[in-house]
Amino acid sequence: MAQVARDQHIAIYIVGGFVRDLLLDRPSLDFDIVVEGDAIALARALSSCYGGRITSHQRFGTAKWRMKDFGFLTSEFGLPADQTTIQNLKPEIDLISARTEFYTHPTALPTVERGSIKLDLHRRDFTINTLALRLDGRHYGDLYDYWGGLTDLRQGLVRVLHSISFVDDPTRMLRAVRFEQRFDFEIEDRTCQLLQEALPLIHRVSGDRLRHELNHILDEPCVCQMIERLAELRLLTAIHPDLTWDAWLCDRVAALPGQFPAPEWGFLAEQGWAAAKRELIYALWVVRLTPERASSVLTRLKVPRHQFDQILEAIALLNDIPRLVGAHPSEIVSRLDGMHPMARFTVYHTLAEEQSRNLIWIYVTRWAKITPTINGNDLQARGLPPGPVYRTILTALRNAWLDGEINTVEAECALLEKLITTSS
Repeated sequence: MAQVARDQHIAIYIVGGFVRDLLLDRPSLDFDIVVEGDAIALARALSSCYGGRITSHQRFGTAKWRMKDFGFLTSEFGLPADQTTIQNLKPEIDLISARTEFYTHPTALPTVERGSIKLDLHRRDFTINTLALRLDGRHYGDLYDYWGGLTDLRQGLVRVLHSISFVDDPTRMLRAVRFEQRFDFEIEDRTCQLLQEALPLIHRVSGDRLRHELNHILDEPCVCQMIERLAELRLLTAIHPDLTWDAWLCDRVAALPGQFPAPEWGFLAEQGWAAAKRELIYALWVVRLTPERASSVLTRLKVPRHQFDQILEAIALLNDIPRLVGAHPSEIVSRLDGMHPMARFTVYHTLAEEQSRNLIWIYVTRWAKITPTINGNDLQARGLPPGPVYRTILTALRNAWLDGEINTVEAECALLEKLITTSS
């Protein structure tokens, strides 16, 4: 890439998170390539040289270079084919023309214009994300630090670039906390003051954008520390008054497993555990609220409808647990059947009392698997016309097995005779 850029007389830089993490000696595949010139033209030249497909956006001067893999790097740069870094590279690279931006009003999305690398770096959120490494020609490896990012990186400070940074984009307040806690830094004093002054602007930010930032936080290893800090800075209640944090929540989130629960819980692996874990944290966040208050929080965050419904299912089940303790297994099964696995697991993870937890655990591991040996084909063979009576009889047989009223096939057949007689 550097050679192609040099041949094109174009300056290119890798900027932001990759440079920050490199200087912190942290692994990173967060490539952000800025081109001081025409990024689309460079992408096309790269595609001509190495293959791949280009998608461009002329208005923003950006291009995405897609390949099946970047294995050519092994021959171009002598890297071993089995090197972990090469294997983990995403099969696409974004190239962005250096640009500047301005905001027509607070919380608006930015208006973008072509600019220099210096101006491009100035539009970023924090000084520690404004560092750039040049990649082309004789300037290869030169570090560019126009805005004091290296000093703040060494001092462990998260600092905005200008006084209206949070006014321009209030979601930067959440990112400030994420970087502070991830790197064990501190939000610089003036930045913290500006954050507090901008809190009222949070209500102007869409739920989708807020949830997007929260999702990044929920994916972090130190999620509890991050959310606790959000609460301390009053960012959570600025989003919604009922979005609070306490020791109970911290304990529950910290205790979430690092991978999918046992298969009996019924989670779909296609979803991916990271996404499932996020949904669980949102559910735990509001499960102790009334349905009305929980709905208000979820509506503010524009939570997807399927997730919204699962959380309300969990709240309803949590409220029903006292009634179910001591009930017949058939009654418990009737209540838990058909629920989404996420709702059942949320309530299981919420409950502290062992008897209540066992009620759900026994359902998942044993009761849910109990079915009669007799099925609809057997009923049809007995001359019963298909209809609602099938469900009535099969449910009665299953309930009898669950409640211990029958425990042999012979007893099941005897009960079937009674049920057929009754239904005739």
